[in-house]
Amino acid sequence: MDVLVIGGNRYFGKRLIALLRESGHRITVLNRGSSGVPEGIEHLVADRDDEAALESALAGRSFDVVVDQVCYTPRQAEIARRVFGTRARRYVMTSTVEVYEYEDSAEPVAESALDLDAVVVDTGPAWDDPEFREAHYGEGKRQAEAVFAAGTPFAWTSVRVAHVLGGADDFTGRLDHYARRVRAGEPIAVPAVNRPATYVYVEEIAAFLAWTVEAEFTGPVNAHSHGPLTTAEICAEMERQVGGRTVFQEVEVGEVSPFSFARSYAMDNSRATGLGYSFTHSGEWLARAVAETVGGSGGAPVGAAGASGVVDGAVGGSGE
Repeated sequence: MDVLVIGGNRYFGKRLIALLRESGHRITVLNRGSSGVPEGIEHLVADRDDEAALESALAGRSFDVVVDQVCYTPRQAEIARRVFGTRARRYVMTSTVEVYEYEDSAEPVAESALDLDAVVVDTGPAWDDPEFREAHYGEGKRQAEAVFAAGTPFAWTSVRVAHVLGGADDFTGRLDHYARRVRAGEPIAVPAVNRPATYVYVEEIAAFLAWTVEAEFTGPVNAHSHGPLTTAEICAEMERQVGGRTVFQEVEVGEVSPFSFARSYAMDNSRATGLGYSFTHSGEWLARAVAETVGGSGGAPVGAAGASGVVDGAVGGSGE
């Protein structure tokens, strides 16, 4: 198949490109040109926010599948719907668990928990502000999904990605945040009632997206490994690998550490499994994910982590 990947320069996006290439697909990558692509991959350069530039870069091209790794706003979704209306047979949008940020459910949430028909779409200029976009990450993804769900000329699906763990190239700094505090025995701010969440290994989400490219289903789908994790379980593995001790500091108000949640909104992956995908269990890869990210090996102590740029604040997003 002829597959276009928008973005995909880092983390699980580059793993996806490698898997698609190994499967024999013809891959084209479109980005702003700030980073290159693997040798032998066709590279188109355009700012996806500039509709005219996007039209120009894609002139005369069409694709079996488009994988949009970097659709963050309803304005971007509307541009994509127009530009790819006659250029794509199938469109895969990488979304996020954060579309459920308003949920608080003791039971894992299924895709139907979010009624996209009821989402109010606002394509105003606020989305051009990077700080606004980052602060409204979940809302941007939710509204982008709603734009596609309202009707497209192509078949469409959104992959709601859980929090991603693993990889030496994890740029989010979230596990480093814990490594530094556990190693030093420094307080880790958590809510008084700290809920578990669903996660996925970096290699697994790349494999799931590659599988989705070759599938035919439409509509939203939750993607995560079996076995929700708590902050305590993540820190216990971190403690085992880096030494030190875990010190939780409960806070009623204010910022908490990444992967700490006062609300319950673990996802339900029954739809994906029913469609035929077999996820692993988080217990199978948690130790490996921690070791890769903080520089450990097989549980051996690791050296001091570098500055991650992460403070005691919830870091949203899946790091696509």
